[in-house]
Amino acid sequence: MSDVLLDAVRRRLAEAGAEPTAARVALALREEGRVLGDAEVLGVVAALRSEMVGSGPLEPLLAEPEVTDVLVTGPDEVWVDRGGGLERTPVRFRDASEVRRLAQRLAAVAGRRLDDARPWVDARLPDGTRLHAVLPPVAVAGTCLSLRVLRPRVFGLAELVAAGTVPPDGDALLRALLAARVSFLVSGGTGSGKTTLLCALLGLVGPAERIVLAEDSAELRPVHPHVVRLETRPANQEGVGRVTLRDLVRQALRMRPDRLVVGEVRGAEVTDLLAALNTGHEGGSCTIHANAACDVPARLEALGSTAGLDRAALHSQLAAALSVVLHLVRGREGRRIAEIHVLERDRDGFVVTRPAAVWSPDGFMAADGWGRLMRLCERGGHGARPAGGDPAGGDPTGARTAAGAPVTEAAR
Repeated sequence: MSDVLLDAVRRRLAEAGAEPTAARVALALREEGRVLGDAEVLGVVAALRSEMVGSGPLEPLLAEPEVTDVLVTGPDEVWVDRGGGLERTPVRFRDASEVRRLAQRLAAVAGRRLDDARPWVDARLPDGTRLHAVLPPVAVAGTCLSLRVLRPRVFGLAELVAAGTVPPDGDALLRALLAARVSFLVSGGTGSGKTTLLCALLGLVGPAERIVLAEDSAELRPVHPHVVRLETRPANQEGVGRVTLRDLVRQALRMRPDRLVVGEVRGAEVTDLLAALNTGHEGGSCTIHANAACDVPARLEALGSTAGLDRAALHSQLAAALSVVLHLVRGREGRRIAEIHVLERDRDGFVVTRPAAVWSPDGFMAADGWGRLMRLCERGGHGARPAGGDPAGGDPTGARTAAGAPVTEAAR
């Protein structure tokens, strides 16, 4: 079917304010003097429904089970991430105005406004997909559209081991951290798998424990019988009714959490999280953007400063609140836990990280902080300490990983 005829059908449906059902499309075609077969009419219906009530040309990409991100930077520049980095697709829009219309329609579906007065939007679609869009002239080259797909299926820890995110038998160490109620951060870059890993770990929490989640966008869906999910809310058109992540953390403390979890720490709510983890709420966790595990203290400093918390006060809270950092990276090999660090004070009283375990194809390899990591695990009585080695946590020479694999020379 020609674009001219499609435009004519589209115009008639828009004038009538009708959805593109088979009957209405067939009627519009007859009014245009065209009679098509059933298969052709259904094809037109699918195309128009995708454009008018779906995700347009992006619909097939979003339906692919391996796709985690769909990015549009121009009418002929559509990219996807299937877990191995960005790939350019053959999908094309007719022109820049079609990209803009799609972005505005998706924003409206999410209950948000996107126009020249508000040229960007960050929202969640009804199916859980995270939407971010920026209009020109803020986006210099044209409308930019980013869609982060939230799959209803939750990965288990065994699946992450099979996928290489967790090294072979490395789940023993992660289970030990959970059993010991160690408070931890999951750090990494965008799309490195932080939410996926945290969700899998929360599914291992004991069924008698109550998990309270506070998130900007409700992405964590752990398979657990007792989960309370809280989500922020933007202000309405009058500028009122906003609920911040900081508000949610404060409310979560009044809900008797056994595990307090913040989906992602981005700002002043870091002070409330650290305060909560210093008031008997062990086993808490959150995600944070960071280049490396060793950069996490500096990142928390920057976030704490937005709440007026000075460096000394933040490090004092941090030292008592959090113990471990799980850092993920994304490369050609896929997403994986690159390293595990423990937090400890330096001579000046500031918190620094110390490598405790690093990823290898054979399992986690012990590093300098292995002994401290084992002592943290022992609090829960879990047998995750290395077979052999220094139980006091000194030189890991002769130690073995939590999976029982020998420590290589590189880790000694």
